[in-house]
Amino acid sequence: MKYYLAPMEGLTTYNFRTNWNRCYGGMDKYFTPFISNRHMNSRERNDVLPEHNVGMYTVPQILTNKAEEFLSLAAQLAGYGYHEVNLNLGCPSGTVVARNRGAGFLGTPRELEDFLDEIFEKCPLEISIKTRIGMDYMDEWAPLLKIYQKFPMKELIIHPRLQKEGYKGTPHLEAFAEAVEALQCPLCYNGDITSPKSLTQILTKLPSIDTVMIGRGILQNPGLLQELKAASTESVALPSCEERLAVLKEFHTSLLTGYQEIMSGDTNTLYKMKDLWTFLSHSFESPDKYVKKIRKATDTSDYKLAVNALFRECALKSENS
Repeated sequence: MKYYLAPMEGLTTYNFRTNWNRCYGGMDKYFTPFISNRHMNSRERNDVLPEHNVGMYTVPQILTNKAEEFLSLAAQLAGYGYHEVNLNLGCPSGTVVARNRGAGFLGTPRELEDFLDEIFEKCPLEISIKTRIGMDYMDEWAPLLKIYQKFPMKELIIHPRLQKEGYKGTPHLEAFAEAVEALQCPLCYNGDITSPKSLTQILTKLPSIDTVMIGRGILQNPGLLQELKAASTESVALPSCEERLAVLKEFHTSLLTGYQEIMSGDTNTLYKMKDLWTFLSHSFESPDKYVKKIRKATDTSDYKLAVNALFRECALKSENS
C-alpha cells in the first residue's frame, strides 16, 4: 500500500509537512495546498521551495480553470525541479466553486475537456488529478470518466463524494469501483480514512485499492499512518501510549516553534495552532474544557499552559475512529 498526505488549505503547509515527516514520516507523496495565483505570492512560493521540501516527494497542486495559468505555474515549478503537478478538481468550497474552479469545474464538462486537451498537450510536467465525482448528481460521474479516459494522466485521485456533499455522508464506493473498470491509469482512493478499521472496511469493498490519500485523519491523529501500517503487517510495531504521547508532544512543539519563526506575532501563530486543535483534539479522551482554554489563550505563554494541561490530564485514545 502507498500512502499520500492530502493537501489541506492553510493546514498542511511546509511547516506542517516537514515537521510531520521528521517526527513520523513514511508518506510516499506529500501534496501541497493549492496554488491559485499565476504569479505565486510569497506564501505559495515558500511552500514549494525545494529547501522547504527536503527529503519528501512533494507534488504541488494547482487550482485554476485557465490553461494559460496552469501552464505558467507548471513552467515555474519545473524550474524548481518538480516532475509532477496536481490539478485540483475536488475542492468543494463555495467560494471556489462559484468561480468555476475546483469541483466547480466539473459542472462544465465541455470547458473542462478543452482545458485538459491544452494542458496535457503543452505541460512540461506529468499531471495527476484530484477529483470529486460530480457537482450535484451521481449520473454526472460516467460522462466525467469518459473525459478522463482520453488523457495520459500520471494518476487520478478520487474523493467519491459530490461537491454538494462536502465532507458529509458516506463516500460512494461504487463510484470508485466504476473508475477501476473504466480507467487504465493508476488510481488513488481519498475519503474518511481515520483508523485501521475504516481502511479495512473500504478495502473489503474495494480490494483493488493499492494507494490511499489521507487528510483529516492525519490531522486528527498524527500517528495514524503508523497505526495503519502496524495493522497491515507484523513487521511494524505499534508504539506504546507513552511513546505516542512523547512523539506528539515533540511534533506539537516543533510545529509551534516553526510558526513562531515564520509568522509575525502571537496572534497569527496562535490562529494556526488553534485551527489545528479543531482536528487534533480528536486524539484525546474528554478534551473539551482544555480545548476551550486553548482557544481563549491570547498569547503564547497562556497557550502553552493550556496545552500542557491537556497533555498532562487527558488520556490519548487507544484507537481513533
